[in-house]
Amino acid sequence: MDCHYSLLCLGGKRAEQAANILSEKGLKNLDVIEGGITARESAGLPVRKSSRKTLPLMRQVQLTIGVLALIGSLLAIFVNPLFAILPAFLGAGLTLAGSTGWCGLAIFLSKMPWNRCAKT
Repeated sequence: MDCHYSLLCLGGKRAEQAANILSEKGLKNLDVIEGGITARESAGLPVRKSSRKTLPLMRQVQLTIGVLALIGSLLAIFVNPLFAILPAFLGAGLTLAGSTGWCGLAIFLSKMPWNRCAKT
């Protein structure tokens, strides 16, 4: 018996990317829910949401980089100029993520306990 899979994300773009990757790996019978959760809500269709209040992964990445860059900059100004290495490292990471689509920080944060599904 063949399984059929539906992929869904907030706006539809990441689900489409996931479908392309899974198709390349040989997984078939994939449907992407066009427009994602946002489109379902706009159409008045039911969406069951978790009661957990976790920020979306990209906002977690943005907050982490912003806080670390701010701390590194302040430490470089007030403690030791060598702390400028931290914001420079973050800038290099952002450049890599923007040019390749691979974000090590997002992968790392996705494995954190608050981003895991609750076991049922």
